[in-house]
Order: sequence, then C-alpha cells, then structure tokens
Amino acid sequence: MKRVVLISCLLAGSVAILLAQSYKILPTQSQVEWADSEIGVLIHYDMWVYKSTNGLPPLSVFNPSKLNTNQWVKAAKNAGAKYAVLTVKHGPGFCFWPTKVGGYKYHIGNTPYKGGKADIALEFVKSCKKYGIKPGFYYSLGSNHYLRGDKKPSDEELKKYNEVEYQQLTELWNNYGKLFEIWFDGGVIVDKKIEVVNKVTKLLKTYQPDAIVFQGPIGSDNIIRWSGNEDGTAAYPNWSRADEGTSSDGMKSIPKLSGSPDGKYWIPAEADMPNRKNYGWGWFPEEKYDEKHPPFSSEELVEHYYTSVGRNANMMIGMAIDSTGSFPESDVRIFEDFGNKLKQRQQSKVGSNNGKGNSIAIKFSKEQDINQIEIQEDIKKGERVRAYEVEALVDGNWQKVCDGISIGHKRIQLFDKVKASSIRLNIKQTSEEPIIKNFAVFMF
Repeated sequence: MKRVVLISCLLAGSVAILLAQSYKILPTQSQVEWADSEIGVLIHYDMWVYKSTNGLPPLSVFNPSKLNTNQWVKAAKNAGAKYAVLTVKHGPGFCFWPTKVGGYKYHIGNTPYKGGKADIALEFVKSCKKYGIKPGFYYSLGSNHYLRGDKKPSDEELKKYNEVEYQQLTELWNNYGKLFEIWFDGGVIVDKKIEVVNKVTKLLKTYQPDAIVFQGPIGSDNIIRWSGNEDGTAAYPNWSRADEGTSSDGMKSIPKLSGSPDGKYWIPAEADMPNRKNYGWGWFPEEKYDEKHPPFSSEELVEHYYTSVGRNANMMIGMAIDSTGSFPESDVRIFEDFGNKLKQRQQSKVGSNNGKGNSIAIKFSKEQDINQIEIQEDIKKGERVRAYEVEALVDGNWQKVCDGISIGHKRIQLFDKVKASSIRLNIKQTSEEPIIKNFAVFMF
C-alpha cells in the first residue's frame, strides 16, 4: 500500500556545545534556492475530472472550454508562490503533451482540444516565464492505468512499460527547458531486477542536474522529502538532514518524520496540502463536489503557512482544476487574499537583526506590542542550532516568550501579545558557532 523509509529525530542532551561533525552535510545551491522560495503550487488536472462508463475516460471527452495556463499561474503568483509543478501525467496515463513515444496514443494530440495541436506542458512553461514563476513537472512513475490496467505485470512486461516511461521522461526533461522541481508521487521504487532507480538517476543527471527532486532516488542530487501528511504540516522539530529519503504515495499519514540533526544527507521536507478539503486534490465528477470539497479559506492557508514554512519546510498547495480547465474563481480570490495576508504580515515587522554568536538582541525606540518571531539560520553553513529561547524585556524584566529546538531556513513562533522594549534570541545548544541571518519580530 505504501512504503516509507525515514528518520527519527535525535535530540542532544543539556550539553551547551556539541562536538562538531568530522564531515559537513550542506545543501546544494539548488536546495538553498528552493528553501528561499518557500511556497509552491501543485496544479492537479487529469482525465479523472471527466466521467467514464468503462475504464479510462475516452480521448474524445477532452475538450475544455476555459483552459488557460496563464490563469493558473497568475493565481499561484498572487498567492505568493515562487514555483509551480504541473501534473503532466498522473495515474490514468494521459499525457498533457503530444508524446512521440511509439504506440502511445493516450495523449493530448489525439483529443479534439485545439484540433490535436495543443501542448499544455509547453503552454504552462511559457506562462511560468511570463509571471516569473519557476516551473516543474509531476510525472507518476510506475502508475499508468493506460499501459498496465489493473493486472500485475510480469517482470518482462514491467521492463517494457518502464522503457516507455524513460522515453517520456527524456521528452519532458529534455524539451521544455530547465525545471525547478520534479515530483515523484510515491517515490522511485527500488527494484534491483528492473533497475528503475539507476536509470532515473542517470536521466536526472543528464537532463535536469539542477532540479529539486521530490522523493527522488538517494543517488541523485537536490533531493527533498515528504513531510508525512497532506495537511500542510511539518513535524517539530524538523531538521533538513536525514539518514534516508521518503517513498510514499501519501495515502496514509506517517507521524514524526522529523529528520535528524546529524543525518547523513541534506533532504529537507516539503509539506503538501490540497487547496480543497476532504482530499480535494482533483476535481472529480461526483455529485455536489463543491459542497463535499470546499476550499480552504485564506485564514486557514495562513495557519498552514505557519505549520510548514514556519517549521523549516516548504509549503506546497494543490490547485484543483475543474472540468472546464479553469481554476475556480472562488479559489482564485482565496489565493489572492492569502497572498495579501502574507504581505500584511511582512509589513507588520517591528524590528530585525542578524549576526553570529549565542545572543542577538533587538532594541525598540519605544515599547512595542509583539506577538511572533521569525528566525533564520544561514543554511549555506548548515543547521547549527539545536536549542534556543526568546526573551522579551517587559517592565524592566526579561521574560521567556517562546523556545524551540530546530531552526533551519525559517522558524516562526506565535505567542501571547506582550509590550516590550527589547527582545533577544539566546542560543542554548549548538554544534558550531551559530550564524543567524535573520531574527525578526512582528505584531500581526
């Protein structure tokens, strides 16, 4: 049903300074850029949006009246997303580009849409360029109803099916420019007889060596892991390092996927969630879909921003595209309001500082109401902080307002409002000299 391998969190004791590692585990430049991007979207559109009376929906039903990739990407931009991943081939096996792989007919070029001349993958990449969004592709490797049906294939059949998928990955990774993130739903299954991992790793290194790879094979670069659930929540503490990656189809939550402060690999977490409730990743032809799967409100998205980005993970929000090929206007408005709330939060900053060492303070010119802090390590140098506390100077006395364990790219904490004249970050435990590139305080 699913296979998960990952990591348990290892916390140090009360020792003030931990022995530095004899080796360095640091992020790649791509992983640093990915962490800085913070928010992405997963655009979910597939043939399952259309009814089928017998097996797969026929190609003849694909002729959406309002499909406009600019509308999708603009909505993502307004939500504050910096990257977008399109499901170019999901479980049914329908390809949103006119694949040239011999004998493979289940693709957009054989539909009535635009007279069979469309290439939605290409349109999407162009829209991303227009709006300054970094593009990515979701390709469901190993799940293809068109090729495999419901039966379990033999090893020889599986090798033939996989050759088709390798050729399609080559098309996608070679013909559409540089991709920012590549999504493997369920990971890349390890099978020594079939050698999927080796071939996929080689293709990645050949065509997309700089791409971030969600649940990718451990031998490839720039890997990220799943957070363990699909509700936009990362465990806490949440370390960017881990001893192994994840391989999960997301159908069952796995608690406490926290990573390890001394993990062998840099594999940060991405916390994904659909934009519609009750597992509303895609828009299915069920009665009263809109009622059964209402969209998360902008306020709820802000809460999930705190439980993902605020816990050293990236936030990946789904976008359920309806049968007309459009992102519903109600959802567009929610995305825009969410983006505006994040801007308002940033504007509510009342002070910031940065530096090295075990204590960093922010002094206010007058007493300020404050209710949340934001801390960022310079992850180019690794995750060094293992425990910290934050104190506010209230009526001449220092009082603790919050504390924590991991920081990484970003840690956000909310606390009861206090009126303070100063605030300070005290690092209580570290592996090496702490490097804090941002310590900020807000009233939001």
